[in-house]
Amino acid sequence: MKRGKKYIDAVKAFDKSVQYDTNEAIANVKKSATAKFDETIEAHIRLGVDGRHADQQVRGAVVLPHGTGKTVRVLVFAKGDKANEAEAAGADYVGAEDLIPKIQNEGWFEFDVVVATPDMMGVVGRLGRVLGPKGLMPNPKAGTVTMDVTKAINDIKAGKIEYRLDKTNIIHVPVGKASFTEEQLADNFQTIMGAIIKAKPASAKGQYLKSVTLASTMGPGVKVNTAKLG
Repeated sequence: MKRGKKYIDAVKAFDKSVQYDTNEAIANVKKSATAKFDETIEAHIRLGVDGRHADQQVRGAVVLPHGTGKTVRVLVFAKGDKANEAEAAGADYVGAEDLIPKIQNEGWFEFDVVVATPDMMGVVGRLGRVLGPKGLMPNPKAGTVTMDVTKAINDIKAGKIEYRLDKTNIIHVPVGKASFTEEQLADNFQTIMGAIIKAKPASAKGQYLKSVTLASTMGPGVKVNTAKLG
């Protein structure tokens, strides 16, 4: 893959083989985020678990102290009073069965997170094949299947993110934007790492944090020293 001049310059600014302390890693990633838009800074965390086993799954949600820097659009599946409550709490879209054909047939995906009351999961389940692959399926572990729709919406709007293993046992999560201060990014990063370390499955053996890399949307990855995280 051909890399642009900015990327090559950014790589030269630090040593790719070195594992940096969190603050140094964040400083390097911020410096390498030179695109014309406000790049997202992400953490890629490789874990020493095997997600194919149910007892080694790592997933959950955490509210970032400084948010993600992104406006999150929330869709809520609810009826009656709960639908009214969701609207009052600032949900972007609220509906029930009426939304099924819109999502299934018209390919409508103008939302980033889906929340549902437990009684609506039968309806939402019919969308499993389209929502599942996009990681949009509501889940009790992530707090997106709940009767407390107000809290769910408030948390999401405040910067709640979900983390989960992909097929290669890596978690990819946003830490913030390149425009954030180094302190804000460090706070968010430490919050994420704290949650993931706490979520370590009892059956996980050996080294849990295999590698942690921080990178901006267009920039190179900077390795973080895992020994100082756990």
